[in-house]
Amino acid sequence: MKFIKYFSLMKLSTKNRKKNTFIHLFLAPTMLLKCDPTDTEAGIRLLEDLTTNANQVQQQVLKEILIQNANTEYLNTFLDGHASEKLFKKNVPVVNYEDIVTYIERIANGDRSDIISAQPIIELITSSGTSGGQPKMMPSTAQELDRKSFFYNILVPVMNTYVEGLDQGKAMFLLFIKPEINTPAGLVARPVLTSYHKSSHFRDRPFNKFNVYTSPDETILCSDSRQSMYCQLLCGLVQRSEVLRVGAIFASAFLRAIKFLEDHWRQLCLNIRTGQLTDWITDPSCKNAVSLILSKPMPDLADLIERECIGISWEGIIRKLWPRTKYVEVIVTGSMAQYISTLEFYSGGLPLVSTMYASSECYFGINLKPLCKPCDVSYTLLPNMAYFEFITVIEDHDEKMQEKVHCNGKSEQKNGINEEEWIKSKIVDLVNVKVGHYYELVVTTYTGLYRYRVGDILMVTGFHNNAPQFRFVQRRNVVLSIDTDKTSEEDLLKAVTEAKLIIESLGLLLTEYTSYADTTSIPGHYVLFWELKKRENTEQLPELDLIVMEQCCYRVEESLDSVYRRCRRKDKSIGPLEIRVVKHGTFDALMDFCLSQGSSVNQYKTPRCISSQEAARVLDSRVVARFFSKKVPSWEPFRIEANKLMSDMHRAV
Repeated sequence: MKFIKYFSLMKLSTKNRKKNTFIHLFLAPTMLLKCDPTDTEAGIRLLEDLTTNANQVQQQVLKEILIQNANTEYLNTFLDGHASEKLFKKNVPVVNYEDIVTYIERIANGDRSDIISAQPIIELITSSGTSGGQPKMMPSTAQELDRKSFFYNILVPVMNTYVEGLDQGKAMFLLFIKPEINTPAGLVARPVLTSYHKSSHFRDRPFNKFNVYTSPDETILCSDSRQSMYCQLLCGLVQRSEVLRVGAIFASAFLRAIKFLEDHWRQLCLNIRTGQLTDWITDPSCKNAVSLILSKPMPDLADLIERECIGISWEGIIRKLWPRTKYVEVIVTGSMAQYISTLEFYSGGLPLVSTMYASSECYFGINLKPLCKPCDVSYTLLPNMAYFEFITVIEDHDEKMQEKVHCNGKSEQKNGINEEEWIKSKIVDLVNVKVGHYYELVVTTYTGLYRYRVGDILMVTGFHNNAPQFRFVQRRNVVLSIDTDKTSEEDLLKAVTEAKLIIESLGLLLTEYTSYADTTSIPGHYVLFWELKKRENTEQLPELDLIVMEQCCYRVEESLDSVYRRCRRKDKSIGPLEIRVVKHGTFDALMDFCLSQGSSVNQYKTPRCISSQEAARVLDSRVVARFFSKKVPSWEPFRIEANKLMSDMHRAV
């Protein structure tokens, strides 16, 4: 069957366009759609087609995956060579990484047979390794880069719909790579963003008005993250008058860049004043690329930047240094939400835009309302990217949600059936999810993952046409636990956010935090590591009032769920919560440690719970003050039981 490119639809008459677009979607093998980012109208039309026909597109995606891969070793075990959706849903198990790691290891070690994919595996994509332990390796094919290119291109029409004039300037996006490693068989293993940025799809992209960056490719592709950061910031400052948008992939990476700027702005100003790059930038490609931008002394620009940076406070520094900026593009959902207040402080009220939802396994969906408030961000899953299924999760953060969300992948009994059968009974397709319900995401990809549990818990917030929209809630395997309590990442974020209100009223900022369950004492207790700073531009540790910090400890505990509060008050199986304040730069040191263990600078997210003893020692060695909760949180069993009764009644109705 001949492949029909999407842009051929531009030639269709308006009268027949919708009908023919629909036909096109199902004529194109492998669903490799094309999107011209310069044609906003066509891009939005394609999104409308995909979301309107979400169910049909999903059926086509699964059909193509099964036809292509039914005879692979893995699928043949369950399908006996039949590309049957019915057999797929009946026989193919829902799996965790531990269930398929032996297949991945065979590929890494050189087995070239069709183990999980009929298409050649050209590389292995490594996960960040900060949420659940060591980095995982995900298979990838050449066609997957085409899907990623489509994904990035389709974001442009959406932004152009909401923000005018983005073609009149440049983007200061701080992008980084991590040096790849080679498996025993010679396959490259690297993070997903490194894969894309080092591919021809990125290097040979057409330099049109929508992808002009202040950072030369050579600075992005520099393997030394410190030199890369310095050069990208320098280029962004020199071209400040042309910058219309700034950002990075994650909020944490962008704030790390702001901290880097705080530490190096004097040296950057000296480079701009003299027109000479600093001596410690030794990467030849970086030096040559930056020299074309830093082509002459610019003392007036250096004076301007110096006046802004030398001020008492860096509040609104992004607007001051890049005055034409329309928004900050960073992911601020999930664990990144705790950075919102700090980003707002530095950005001076600029919109914080989370454009996409993606992972090492697959690219999932986009935000169709990019200028919404961070708390309102929902992602519309694009039905052509993979086949999506969802494990229903009961909405009850006291005990039942944790009861239903399994993190260890082991079989256990559920009313007489094992976990696998129970999970299959709870699975629904993309278009059959319900608004307000919680689900765990399961994907089947073109690259060899089948009914794979990504580990993300999502809540359905609505629909765009027939495609559901999801709010990211949490990772299912990130929890604190001492006794019967199970505190999720989302619960911890909410509690810390409540406690932050106390210190923010005193002019302090919580710039980073993490936690761990300290079981060395009896009873064990929760420990939070906090890095604080004054709102003024200073690295001096603020003076901390004992009573205020004890109130913060208590506010965290009071904001945690009923199980935790019961264990603290009634069972006395959990001790008082502790906050350990660490000195400035501690979380940079934690990141450096994680990077040394194999994490990627692009994908790194500060872990909200740590289990590594080495990581704990990095933090403990920098503790300057410790505070404990002096009050026991409240617990009202009657209120809890009443809420449970109302919840049960609601579900029964």
